Amino acid sequence: MWPDSNNDPVFDMVRREVERQNTTVQLIASENFASPAVLSATGSVLTNKYSEGYPGRRYYGGNMVIDEVESIARERATALFGADHANVQPHSGANANVAAYLAVLEAGDTVLGMSLDHGGHLTHGSPVNISGRTYHFVAYGVTPSDERIDYDQVRDLALEHRPKLIVAGATAYPRIIDPAPFRSIADEVGALFMFDAAHIAGLIAGGKHPNPVPYSDIVTFTTHKTLRGPRGGAILCTQDLAPAIDKALFPGLQGGPLEHVIAAKAVAFGEAATPEFADYAGRIVQNSGALVKGLAEEGFRLVSGGSDNHLLLVDLRAFDDELTGKVAQEVLDRAGITLNKNTVPDDPRSPFVTSGVRIGTPATTTQGMGPAEMGLIATLIGRTLRQRDDDGAVADVRSEVSDLCRRFTPYSLAG
Repeated sequence: MWPDSNNDPVFDMVRREVERQNTTVQLIASENFASPAVLSATGSVLTNKYSEGYPGRRYYGGNMVIDEVESIARERATALFGADHANVQPHSGANANVAAYLAVLEAGDTVLGMSLDHGGHLTHGSPVNISGRTYHFVAYGVTPSDERIDYDQVRDLALEHRPKLIVAGATAYPRIIDPAPFRSIADEVGALFMFDAAHIAGLIAGGKHPNPVPYSDIVTFTTHKTLRGPRGGAILCTQDLAPAIDKALFPGLQGGPLEHVIAAKAVAFGEAATPEFADYAGRIVQNSGALVKGLAEEGFRLVSGGSDNHLLLVDLRAFDDELTGKVAQEVLDRAGITLNKNTVPDDPRSPFVTSGVRIGTPATTTQGMGPAEMGLIATLIGRTLRQRDDDGAVADVRSEVSDLCRRFTPYSLAG
């Protein structure tokens, strides 16, 4: 798995990254450790095959086996989520979202999406993204009081702007997203409803988050976060939208699909259909709750007061008003704790600086860590940030992190 006979320095970089992942705590909410089976499929000879088109309708010969691979990936995806149709070719969640827009919208159409600084994604209408540059996005957000989605605001904006599409889903929202009110609002104004389940697909598959598929016209998701598969995306949709979705993805947006990745998606969908995965999804949420408790005891403020899913959004200002997310991310990196700076609702600081950090529990849960380790990690985060100007204290935390990780190593350097 980890080449050692090639003199190309790239392979030394791969080995160094294995070491980094093995010896530091991974708390980035959009990351996870793929299973050995997923890694094996991703690195397979399927990467050699060009297969523009879809099973049974290819532009190249020699796709007999590839058609089987992609067909089983689609079948497993639809069965896992209870969908009519699946397209497993998107290279990423962003591509899945853009393809969905391309399928059902015209340039300039009005769309409702979650504000980026309230937890939404770039592809939910950010003005610097193709979504915001191509379509007229109107942003909704969270309430000032409880920092949860303001469904009254969503309805008011929908009635005012009459969007063609309403988008739910987030990249930094720590609570359950109820698809039912969105469906009701969409029906009231005659809009289509799309749910971006990128972050929570694994929790949906594991029964720890409401399944949006029965309520949605389109569901997009990534396969590498809580689902623990390869990096990539997928689209689920109703049968009547299937031709438009497939045409929008290819030839509308992408060329040849990455069939080695699609094979790995199929493996991940198979793994996610097991009882063991449902237990794993429950442990992700349990660990998130334990981390909420530990961080609150350290003096941090949790946006919305906690978490229902795999991620926490931490407002650093209650802990230390001068501490920025940028500084926190950098000093915690030195301590061997990897997370990312993130804006909090109505953040006065820029997205490059921020007043908060985003923390997730999928990767640590995959390693086998539990509530006790979450409590320890919370303590180590607090110690590091309190003593961030003391190199010796940060080094001490780094040593403790190494000791912790030695008990929960995700990968063997031997392969």
